[in-house]
Amino acid sequence: MARSKSILTEARQIERAVTLINLGARLQVLESETDLSYERLLRLYKEVSGKSPSKGQLPFSTDWFMTWQPNIHASLFLNIHEYLNKTSELEEIDTVIKAYQLYMEQTAAQGLEPMLSVTRAWRLVKFVDNGMLTMTKCTKCGGHYVTHPHEIAKHFVCGLCNPPARAGKGRQAGALQMPSAASRQLANHAAA
Repeated sequence: MARSKSILTEARQIERAVTLINLGARLQVLESETDLSYERLLRLYKEVSGKSPSKGQLPFSTDWFMTWQPNIHASLFLNIHEYLNKTSELEEIDTVIKAYQLYMEQTAAQGLEPMLSVTRAWRLVKFVDNGMLTMTKCTKCGGHYVTHPHEIAKHFVCGLCNPPARAGKGRQAGALQMPSAASRQLANHAAA
């Protein structure tokens, strides 16, 4: 006799899928994180978002997370994720969802455009779980940042303490802005 599926389990899976769709997750994430069939997920995706899901491969390179602004955003998300992982008893995908929602709240509170999609955030967690990326403590500020696992932690300085030459110079709305040398000097003089 075939074992019947639990209606409550299926309802939780549908609720999780709807949450992920509303956050902008790609269909491949839904397939990986639920037991719902492809056909049901496709119908659900179209019903919730009002459009067909995006086609194409998921991002697979770790390099995107190493560039200046994406690294800061990825590090913010991953710090939130690690905290929730240690302090709550959520299933892994629910930890990703909650951490992503908190990341979105933090970027909005700072007037920043979120650079990390929920799909990239999910992929980031997978990269860390597989040892392809890790967190390294900055020797200047003490914050933890996403790095390659072979980074020499003894001398690691984050992109906020030592930004690249052009970092934060763009005028893009919602992007991180680094204060100019003149405004930093003025602020230091005012504090003295």
